[in-house]
Amino acid sequence: MIERDNSPTSLPLYQQVSEFLIREIAAGRLLNGQRLPPERTLAGHHGITVRTLRKALLELEQRGLLERVQGSGNYIRTTSDVQSIYSLFRLELHEGGGLPTANILDIRLLAKPDGFPAFGPAHDATRIRRLRFLNQIAVAIEEIWLDRSSGVVTAEDVSDSLYRTYQNTLGFWISRISDKVRVAPVPDWGPPAFAMQAGTPSGFVERLSWAQAEHPVEYSRTWFDPSRANYVQRIS
Repeated sequence: MIERDNSPTSLPLYQQVSEFLIREIAAGRLLNGQRLPPERTLAGHHGITVRTLRKALLELEQRGLLERVQGSGNYIRTTSDVQSIYSLFRLELHEGGGLPTANILDIRLLAKPDGFPAFGPAHDATRIRRLRFLNQIAVAIEEIWLDRSSGVVTAEDVSDSLYRTYQNTLGFWISRISDKVRVAPVPDWGPPAFAMQAGTPSGFVERLSWAQAEHPVEYSRTWFDPSRANYVQRIS
């Protein structure tokens, strides 16, 4: 079951459910040919109406991840490439999956710090700091720097899926990423809801992201709690 997220940055409820189910499929927690519970039962499990559930299931069907058999039920159909709004969000709960959501901690336009890898032609960037959740469990803090030449976003623009915000608000999409994963100490700006204290070794992901240009447009850093989440990369 996923908890409702009705914050201004959240996806529509039917999309929260469909994305939750897609990540369950990607994690192998829903298997090819598996029959889902009856729609009324499944809707009750997620605390939504049957009408909302059917919109979520239609999303899966349109992506080739669900077969609806009249008089029999709804059956999972897996593919080698399960695409999701959160396909590039590579943290999962230990048991697999989990619906990503985020709380913005701070957003501002700043000069790029010395020592950062090269990204974008501008000298400044929008810095976004967020607390990330999976199924409402705080699993990570992240700091994203978007080059000013790609546009400027505000707290009102940013949705739970930042890459979706780029596409809908700024008119570009992330087409390629490069991740480096290691261990690094938690920074001192993490909120109390993130259980790891400043200076504690954590999982650490550095990412450069490209849009439709030769140079990367975004640089991000994510510190995640390995007692709550794994970094998962799937190759199909």
